[in-house]
Order: sequence, then structure tokens, then C-alpha cells
Amino acid sequence: MPPAPPDSRSSLPRAVALWAGLVAVSGALSGLFHLAGFPAALLLGPMLAGIAFGVRGASIRVPKPGFQAAQALIGCLVAHAVNASIAATLLEDGFLILAVVGVTVVAASMTGWLLTRIRLLPGTTAAWGSSPGGASAMVAMAEEFGADPRLVAFMQYVRVACVALTASLVARFLAGGSAGPPGSGMDPAPLSVLATLAVAGIGAWVGLRLRIPAGAMIGPLVLGATLHSTGLAELALPSWLLALAYAGIGWTVGLRFTPATVRATLFALPGVLVATFGLIGLCGLWAFGLTFLLPIDLLTAYLATSPGGLDSVAIIAIGTHSDVSFVLAVQTLRLLVVIVTGPMVAKWISRSAGEAH
Repeated sequence: MPPAPPDSRSSLPRAVALWAGLVAVSGALSGLFHLAGFPAALLLGPMLAGIAFGVRGASIRVPKPGFQAAQALIGCLVAHAVNASIAATLLEDGFLILAVVGVTVVAASMTGWLLTRIRLLPGTTAAWGSSPGGASAMVAMAEEFGADPRLVAFMQYVRVACVALTASLVARFLAGGSAGPPGSGMDPAPLSVLATLAVAGIGAWVGLRLRIPAGAMIGPLVLGATLHSTGLAELALPSWLLALAYAGIGWTVGLRFTPATVRATLFALPGVLVATFGLIGLCGLWAFGLTFLLPIDLLTAYLATSPGGLDSVAIIAIGTHSDVSFVLAVQTLRLLVVIVTGPMVAKWISRSAGEAH
């Protein structure tokens, strides 16, 4: 019988120690963000702690089912807030919402094209990495089209982290302080909690089976909003479970920043950061202009135009009592457009780069 790997006995205690340290640091950072009045402090703390642990070589990861469960719970939380009004928002302001989505997608495409023209990144890698949304879907599809999945993942999660940080910073000053999610300060009835968990499980299963983009979140969101708005179910979750869901999202993003990925992509980091903040700035200007065209506040417009990710932006929108329906309508539509147009944009950028060189 072959001998066991030399680290097999120590791997479990090491993992336990790493998780304990990650939880402790996440709690400390979340407490600091909360005291500073930042919305989504329970998301930002774990995300930054995860980045720190990931870059230092921590081998722990949030299991995929755990991440999907966190997304499902966030979907139920959003469903409680939107009351199934996303469809009505799309019908009422559909043209302008489509324009918002179009500006973001075109800006991201031009960013990828520019990164390719200056030979900072290969064509298909720049295209997939610059896509404004659907980070996990972009990484999954990128490899099939010949892109470097490590660099695409790095670009996508740099964007997600930067968007979450800047959106929370903007919300801190525009909203004037943090606010908890709906019902977070109450002790929900056990039947409401069981109903919510059932909606989360069934909705996530259906969303994943139908292969809907971000299905683990969109499925519970649609099902929960329908049941909640019709009075068939009362959605509620205890604060500790919501905190765990927030942390699951933050850790998943943060722990993606591994030493190997950082080393492989360090040469491109300055260009990626400039492109990311340039895209965020352009979307911010478009958000400011949008306040003159629609009866929405600047924070709602900013969160709606932020280039991903859907779950983190939704958490911030709920925590600041923005117009969640409008934010989710724009974010969801953009995610679908990105999924559909991603392959075409990648091919166009690759072909353009080939002709240029």
C-alpha cells in the first residue's frame, strides 16, 4: 500500500486554523467598517480578509455548494425588498435601462480592445476579462474560446472587488451611514425562516437546472418575490444566517486572489486597475446624467450602472434603502446581455487584434 501524503495528517488542523483566523480577521474588519458607517460591512470585511489570506497562500476555499447557498439566501433577501416589481420597472423604463446596459457593455468592450491594442493582454483574454458582469460564467466560458482562465479570473475578480469597495464608499457618503437589511433587527418566526429556506433551496435548484446566469441567486429571487408579493409566503432570515451569507460571498471573491495568480498576472496589474477604475468612472458619469432623465437618486443610479457583480451590488442597494427594483432590473438585464454577447465581442476583439498586429 503506498504511503499517505506527508501533509495528510496536518492538512485538517491547518485548514481549521486558517478558517478560524479568517473568521476572526473578517469579524474585526467588519466591525471597523460598521463603526465607520459603511453599508455592507459584513460583505467588505470578509472580502478584504479573504484577499489578504489568499495572497499569502491560504489553501482554504468556500465550497461551490456553500457559495451557491449564500447566493440563494441573498436572492431571498432581495426578493423581500423588490416585491416582484423588477418586471414592471423594465416595462416602464425599458428604453433607458437598455441604454444604460448598452453604455456599460460598449465601454467594457472598448476597454478590452484598448488593452489588446497596447499589447498588454492577449485578445480573447482581454475580452473575457473586461466583460462587465457574470464573473464565474465568464471564467467558465473563456477557456473554451482559448483565453487564459487564470488571467480572466484575476481581471474579473479585481473588477468585482473594486466595484464593491467603490460602491460601498460612494454609498457611505451619499446615504450618510449604514443600514441593516430588511428584518435584520428582528427575531423572525420559525415558520417564516423555514419557508424562506425552502424558497432558497427550490429556487436555486430550478435556476441551476435551467442554467440561468447566476441561477443560484436569480431562481430564489424570482420565486421568492412572486410568493412574497402575493402573500403566499413571508420571507425572513435570522441575522446570523444573513451574516454568514454575506461572508460566503466576500470570502469567495477574496480567496480567488492566490499567489500563483498574482505572480502570473503581476505584469498586467497596473493596466487592469487603470482599466477597471476607468470603467467605474465612466459608469459613474453616466449615472450622474441618468438622474436628469429619470426620477431616481444618484446612489440608485450609481449602483445600477456599476459594472458588476450582481450579488455584492444587491447587498449594498438593500443596505442603503436605494431603489432596489431599478438597480436589480439594470444589473440583471446587463448580466443577460453580457452572457449573450460575450463570445461575439471576444471574437471581434481577437480578430481586430490579429489584423492590427
